[in-house]
Amino acid sequence: MKNIAVIGSGTMGNGIAHVFAQHGYQVSLIDIKQEFLDKAISTIQKNLDRQVAKELITESDKTTALSNISTFTELSKGVESADLVIEAAIENMNIKLDIFRQLDELCPSHTILASNTSSISITKIAAATKRPHQVIGMHFMNPVPVMKLIEVIRGYATSDETTSLIMDLSRKLSKVPVEVNDYPGFVANRILMPMINEAIYTLYENVAGVNEIDTVMKLGMAHPMGPLQLADFIGLDVCLSILRVLHEGFGNPKYAPCPLLVNMVEAGFKGVKTGEGFYQYTKGSKDLVVSPRFSN
Repeated sequence: MKNIAVIGSGTMGNGIAHVFAQHGYQVSLIDIKQEFLDKAISTIQKNLDRQVAKELITESDKTTALSNISTFTELSKGVESADLVIEAAIENMNIKLDIFRQLDELCPSHTILASNTSSISITKIAAATKRPHQVIGMHFMNPVPVMKLIEVIRGYATSDETTSLIMDLSRKLSKVPVEVNDYPGFVANRILMPMINEAIYTLYENVAGVNEIDTVMKLGMAHPMGPLQLADFIGLDVCLSILRVLHEGFGNPKYAPCPLLVNMVEAGFKGVKTGEGFYQYTKGSKDLVVSPRFSN
């Protein structure tokens, strides 16, 4: 594989493009507006600058990586020569199904189609195409340039050949791929999201405050980040979406989202991306400040 197309230039999409470009692949980064793409390239450049400052790469490596990325606002032009397409669009089933239907028509017959979805069924996505054996999940972790794990998710019809190719490719990116089967939440979010949800319930039921809950998990369980801070970092809207997938997929009430989480998302308090969730976030400040809504 030499030519990689990435659909969606947000946090995950630009991180995926960054990693492939840094490892010598030609990357087509695709989004609906040029302003989104310009912002993504700016982010990639800043992250490469950070790597140069830490002496992880050279200035020449940075220049080469940036030159490996081309941007497109037309899906057809971005995927016409792709060996692998990775969809990193919004976590919405209907949007993903529409994208994969288009990809199936536009891409060469050999192209593997992957989704970076964190919870949506790969089997269902694959069924929207005429090449379900070439559809797979590549669930990268955020921040993509730093985190080593890739969950490689096999849909019901994903072939051994496709799985083997993606496992090998992941290793070439200096990542650690873990093969899992396609059930709601896969492994990472099936385990992580109930923990986050339970932390929110613990706050909702006034067992302890935001700082106290996160401190217990950091110091008592050796988590690098408390579950409420992590939820803010992931995005409370994303957490809610994944919990709903788990709840619907398993039909088990233990996955029901906490009412506090639902209210916060509906009110627009989604964490880091909106400036406030369980904590308040001020641009330029690294201080962790509990939201006044949850202050004692």
